[in-house]
Amino acid sequence: MHTPFFAAAAALLLAGAPLPARAQGHPQAEAQALELLQRGIGFRTVAGPGNQTPSYAAYLKSVLVAGGFADGDVEIVPVGDTAYLVARYRGTGKAKNGARPLLISGHMDVVEAKPADWTRDPFTAVVENGYIFGRGATDMKYDLSTMVATLIDLKRSGFQPARDIVLLLSGDEETAMKTTAAMADRFSNAEMLLNIDGGGGALDEAGKPTTFGIEGAEKTYADFELTVTNAGGHSSAPRKDNAIYALAHALTRIEGYGFPGQVDAITRASWEAAAKETTPERAAVIRRFVANPQDAEALAVLRADPATVGQTGTTCVATMVSAGHATNALPQRATANINCRIFPGTPVEAVRATLVQVVGDPAVRVRTLESGSVASPASPLRPDVMQVVTQAIHARFPGVPVVPAMSAGASDSMWFRAKGVPSYAISPKFMKDSDNFAHGLNERTPLSELAPSIAYYRTVLTALAR
Repeated sequence: MHTPFFAAAAALLLAGAPLPARAQGHPQAEAQALELLQRGIGFRTVAGPGNQTPSYAAYLKSVLVAGGFADGDVEIVPVGDTAYLVARYRGTGKAKNGARPLLISGHMDVVEAKPADWTRDPFTAVVENGYIFGRGATDMKYDLSTMVATLIDLKRSGFQPARDIVLLLSGDEETAMKTTAAMADRFSNAEMLLNIDGGGGALDEAGKPTTFGIEGAEKTYADFELTVTNAGGHSSAPRKDNAIYALAHALTRIEGYGFPGQVDAITRASWEAAAKETTPERAAVIRRFVANPQDAEALAVLRADPATVGQTGTTCVATMVSAGHATNALPQRATANINCRIFPGTPVEAVRATLVQVVGDPAVRVRTLESGSVASPASPLRPDVMQVVTQAIHARFPGVPVVPAMSAGASDSMWFRAKGVPSYAISPKFMKDSDNFAHGLNERTPLSELAPSIAYYRTVLTALAR
């Protein structure tokens, strides 16, 4: 699920005027990346009947093998109607700090797209006015294609990593994430994971880069169902114990409750970077919050802004309600869904317990729903990752702030973090907000990002795989 790396930072940080982007220089890889992307969009990798994810995986394997990977080093593992792919770029085993593998993660599946709603067929790549259109053009067959082309280009150039580089492509990241969980179990001994489905750069509407985020943490996604049941009866004889009213009272209490403010190393760095580039008044509010996350006034200001509320701690909000069975009967059942994005390090059960306490009514049952998400801790801010990514970004846009970031979740990274593998989302794409149609209609990405993405990935991989 490709999300903007840190909406608050994108809104608050304003970098100085960048130098022109430097020339790239990998034309063979760039051409292959475009071909991979055009072909890849044509596979309808959507969960359910007709899911073509296994076919897409087979296509990618054929490309990797043709590009120099041994057939036995590229594995496709079926899981239900989907599959995951593992491709191992073998190293010399002479890494200075041990030979544990460097993992790269992405996903092959996409969200559903109904052709009748689109201007163009979502599963036919269309290149138009410097953009490529189609489902997956952003999320995330673009990064997947540039990464595969980069790995093949490194093979072609004779690069020998000191540690194995293992490409892991999940097949149901947009839904159940069973393939990701399986891969995290298999590769829990890795040095780190680089997730190319997250992070990234922001452009303002004039096309000027403002900031680049490295996602080192993400919130836990959780849904809680509130249920009130009742014997019901005839609507001509109303009673006080009405299931709809009881649920409404519970929702009002949740609406009025704010979870405590929270800060960790990742968000602290993000807030501090944002404070340097915003107005003095806003900077003062941010610094007060960072110094004391329970500062009620500072917390209220930041939570009133949709761009920053998600970075202040756990948030919960009602998203669905259902009640009653007939217009002339007292309701026998009323339910509501509460969607929570939980700050790293906070157990899901602790949030459920808080909701129970806030509701304060034993007649309201609060149940955790299965969401395919797991709680995961924030990854440590590794100096080597920050340094290498900053170097690669500044080779294109000198001086652009590179800051740690927390995602609202959820991505494949959480499964690896939960297994103790430090994980960082580092997609190199720079996008305008007005160009971001991931999960939406007429998804598109500028083709101008292909060449710099390959140059970036080469820099990052050759440095971190030594």
